[in-house]
Amino acid sequence: MATFDLTSVRAVVFDTDGVVTDTARVHAAAWKHVFDAFLRGRSEPFDVRADYLAHVDGRPRLDGVRTFLASRGVSLPEGGPDDEPGAPTVHGLGLAKDALFAEQIARHGVAAFPSTVVLLHELRRRGCRTGVVSASRHCRAVVSSAGLLHLFDVLVDGDDAARLGLPGKPDPALFQEAARRLELPPEQVAIVDDAPAGVRAGRRGGFGLVVAVDRSGGRAAAMRASGADVVVSDLAETDVAGRVPVGRR
Repeated sequence: MATFDLTSVRAVVFDTDGVVTDTARVHAAAWKHVFDAFLRGRSEPFDVRADYLAHVDGRPRLDGVRTFLASRGVSLPEGGPDDEPGAPTVHGLGLAKDALFAEQIARHGVAAFPSTVVLLHELRRRGCRTGVVSASRHCRAVVSSAGLLHLFDVLVDGDDAARLGLPGKPDPALFQEAARRLELPPEQVAIVDDAPAGVRAGRRGGFGLVVAVDRSGGRAAAMRASGADVVVSDLAETDVAGRVPVGRR
């Protein structure tokens, strides 16, 4: 059980995919479609669990392309944002994945995890501020589609990262930018993430509490090794204690 003690924590910042919305599987499926088409005859297919979690999850899209291909000993020219989606370049593969993900979200919509929604309401009822981050440029559209935008005080996404030059996780820059916008020091902010890279980012950033969500099971040891204070399989396994005093929000 993880407890958010609001006598010491004044805000909670959530990763988006796999923590707030059930979109991590959509990202993983889109990556598999793109990488498998490219790798055919070159290497083994993309593994939606092992490869996604180790090389792609939580990273900016182009970093995900580079990191995964490097794990297979493959290098590609960078190309540019005007490349044809699917072209054999870093940008081309990234654009193909981006288009496929956007198509799936537009067609099927976005579902939020009910336990996360319950937690968000309880935190805000007790005066705790909330933020949401993602390396994806689709973060605002995803959170809006899930009907949750009103539950967050700040949102930091891939567009912000590109504009501000923020590196992706495991660098803590995304979380730190959220804390800056909340006008709080990191030690008064809790972080919730579902990937080792995000957990490492929370720990490196000096945040007051780092909660890891391991929905698939089997990664608790890796999460703790990455710096998680506590690991839960779902945010229903959390509690909220106390209340943020008026004037300290």
